Amino acid sequence: MSLAARLQAELEGEVRFDDYSRHLFSRDASMYAIRPAGVVFPKTEQDVSAAVRLAAEYGISVTPRGAGTSLAGQTVGSGLVLDFSRHMNQILELDPQRRRARVQAGVVQDDLNRAAAPFGLMFGPDTSTSNRATIGGMIGNNSAGSGSLRYGMTIDHVRALDVVLSDGSTARLEPLDEPERSRRAARPTLEGALYRELPKILQGSAKAIEQGFPPFWRRACGYRLDRLAKDFDLGTFVVGSEGTLAVVTHAEVDLVPKPAVTMFAVGHFDTTQKAVEATTDALSCEPAQVELMDKTILDLSRQKIEYADLGDHLVGDPAALLFVSFTGDDASAVRSRLEALLALWAANGHGYHTLSLVTAAEQKALLKVRKSSLGLLMAASEGANRPLAFVEDTAVPPQRLAEYTARFAAVLDAHQMKAGFYGHCSVGCLHIRPFVDLSRPDEIERMRAVAEEVKDLVREFGGVNSSEHGDGLARSEFNREIFGDDLYEAMRSVKQLFDPAGVLNPGKIVDAPPMTSHLRDAELAPAVGFRTRLDFEVVGGMRGAADRCMNIGLCRKSTTGVMCPSYVATLDEEHATRGRANALVKALSEPDPAAALGDERLHEILDLCLMCKACKAECPLGVDMAKLKSETLSHYHDQHGVPLRSRVFGRIRLLNRLGSAFAPLANLRFLSRPLVRFVGIAPQRPLPKFRYRNLKRWYARAPKPATASVGTVNFLADSFTTYTEPQIGQAAITLLQRSGWDVQLADAGCCGRSALSKGLLDQAASSASSMARRLAVTEGPIVGCEPSCLFTLRDEHVSMLPGNPDVVEVAGRVRQVEELLTEAIDEGRLRLAGDSWLAGRRILFHGHCHQKAEVGTSATMALLRRIPGAEVVELDAGCCGMAGSFGYEAEHYAISMKVGQDRLFPAIAAEGSATVVAATGTSCREQIFHGTRRSAWHPVELISSALDGGADQVGHHG
Repeated sequence: MSLAARLQAELEGEVRFDDYSRHLFSRDASMYAIRPAGVVFPKTEQDVSAAVRLAAEYGISVTPRGAGTSLAGQTVGSGLVLDFSRHMNQILELDPQRRRARVQAGVVQDDLNRAAAPFGLMFGPDTSTSNRATIGGMIGNNSAGSGSLRYGMTIDHVRALDVVLSDGSTARLEPLDEPERSRRAARPTLEGALYRELPKILQGSAKAIEQGFPPFWRRACGYRLDRLAKDFDLGTFVVGSEGTLAVVTHAEVDLVPKPAVTMFAVGHFDTTQKAVEATTDALSCEPAQVELMDKTILDLSRQKIEYADLGDHLVGDPAALLFVSFTGDDASAVRSRLEALLALWAANGHGYHTLSLVTAAEQKALLKVRKSSLGLLMAASEGANRPLAFVEDTAVPPQRLAEYTARFAAVLDAHQMKAGFYGHCSVGCLHIRPFVDLSRPDEIERMRAVAEEVKDLVREFGGVNSSEHGDGLARSEFNREIFGDDLYEAMRSVKQLFDPAGVLNPGKIVDAPPMTSHLRDAELAPAVGFRTRLDFEVVGGMRGAADRCMNIGLCRKSTTGVMCPSYVATLDEEHATRGRANALVKALSEPDPAAALGDERLHEILDLCLMCKACKAECPLGVDMAKLKSETLSHYHDQHGVPLRSRVFGRIRLLNRLGSAFAPLANLRFLSRPLVRFVGIAPQRPLPKFRYRNLKRWYARAPKPATASVGTVNFLADSFTTYTEPQIGQAAITLLQRSGWDVQLADAGCCGRSALSKGLLDQAASSASSMARRLAVTEGPIVGCEPSCLFTLRDEHVSMLPGNPDVVEVAGRVRQVEELLTEAIDEGRLRLAGDSWLAGRRILFHGHCHQKAEVGTSATMALLRRIPGAEVVELDAGCCGMAGSFGYEAEHYAISMKVGQDRLFPAIAAEGSATVVAATGTSCREQIFHGTRRSAWHPVELISSALDGGADQVGHHG
């Protein structure tokens, strides 16, 4: 029987050995790729034990994996990959009195922090990837993060580990008294052998252990025999072993009190070197952390909508920022230390400006960018020329950091390499990532030369080659030289004792291949050119667009933003943006990529993509999966034909127009039921109501103002505002007219949005061309109330018809109706009543995903905040889950509702009945009503009702 069959028979969790799953797990956030034999998603410790036992029996290795965000290649291997993040992600116990938590290995750090927060506690190590990094992964790497000056590393917070050893047996590793250690040593088991033989290794290598370790404390390299010699605790010894000694299934960890007060000083500097030189003064003021960010990252952040408000806070154009945080429970004491730093920097001439960020609101924009430094730096990739992690985790004593940084920069200059600088100055750790093109052999040689020079430089400065990201495939090769022969051989003996058959993640820490082995780009087949319907301007065409993904895993976050809704619902790697991008890279690397795009397994992986476009904005590398999916679907249809439902939904404007023509008869459920069954619509889902008195009929009969003082504006008669929610269009047009605009109803046909979502790109391009031609002859701004339609004009139309002068001209005239109305209110052309029914009300606003991806929600929020006396709050509730036709489709209904139930529905349910819910998207309003029985208003309706001094809310539902 095959290994796959044995695993499926014995395990409760899923087992996948198909080519696509193996490819998806061949990569992590490093520059490496190794194709595994298969992937297991264990549900229990018994699953893990069986997987390890069977792997050993079949002579293959096991590589444990959390979020797959390792930067040095720790979580790629040729055998079985065990993904703990999908099922083994439960917090089993939280004891606030003892300040302890017992968790499964797949628990995400932010989830643990959220559970501990009501008790004023948190997990001390603070990684920048805390919204997806798992506790098991942090244990594997001995992660630290920005707070290590105060809280140390993961090893300092682990109290006990439940593990599976290399023979499949289980053990609990924890501090023991001498009698218990003797009892365990007497057992005829692998665990017993550890307690018998490890003391002998320690005794025989005592001198090497005393002299061989680098002196600097912040280490995540090698096996920690130095700590074991002082305190024989196998639980902490396994921390940082990268899954090479044991597979961690559960952990008991310490929690620390969360400071009540945090304040920041953000120094602005003309050069990176000057920022580093200011670190010593900062450390003298007892900060919690000192973090560096250079101009490369700052400039990249300015290009992303998600960080658009950064520019409102910075002064001038700094070449580097230094973030210095002060924490405590006494606000006055914290402020005193902050002010001491300001005075010291001013006296010593450090920086040309320093911001004081005292409140959470003041800190939000800047801290969001700081935590995203890695992803933003990766966004600077140009094709295969990427900032790579191979010398980015060195650390030296902070008092020598300025000199070290200058010498490091000189090494890069000598090799003509550019790099981005960020990191933890407070502990001497800089993450410096040089740009390298791994598709070029000469670049690989240059990378190795730099790695060797930096390794020698680190040793000269008394530092460490890896301070928090581990050895992996990038640095393990150098461990013999770093630790010396005697200590390295002791580490090899440890590995042999724990893992005599070499089952557990071989090739990491000891007995590693050269750092230039298994390089991701070098092993990728050359791309084969083929015709695409959409324009992929990224170097490398469509594959280049997918291969921009560097697997940092931000699409796996689940508590903020939109990306990636289907991953949040399934916790399945293949349903994250990263998984889909990697699947496309595989397909587009085949000899016939156009044919590979029709593969059924690939179609299954892409199927749950809601095309929300959040990845375009929230992925630091801008991987636009909605665009990639549209193109892929078009090739799928070329081979398999277009399904009936896709044809029906792709003609949504025609369907809505017919429904309006026959309304209210068309709204009768018994008449629509056959269509529902015929095209596969979920029977539970209420259908939109068609309106006979649609927007076009209303506009034709509505009186027009005699004069217009501002100019002409074109209101887009989209397929939804026109036929199913005309009251929204009426409100918008009336408001614009009262603002002094001459409003022309732009009835220019369908924008092609629905056809795009179904991969009907030729049809969509025809619609786009027709609409652009008709709109190009008009004058003035083009506005609309449905974001998915309006922003198609400035995004997908340009991609479908690159260089078309009508498309370019129209795209440049697209504006949000909210912008025009806000201007009118501010200029006094539109007056809102101070005593409207909204005065004193709380307005909860949910933005449309496409709006967030293209321009953000600031214009809508600004308009709503003009309502006198209203409190306006924007929800950070992710995607609603409807996503156009997605939520109507029978096979997607459950996922659609699960996405809504994640954050959106509970947030609305938590509000009182007096709270007013607002949403810009028609899909969002339908989903909110279906999931909460609460009606959601379009913001222009609220402005209209405030203008009129009141409105009848009874029965309101778009």
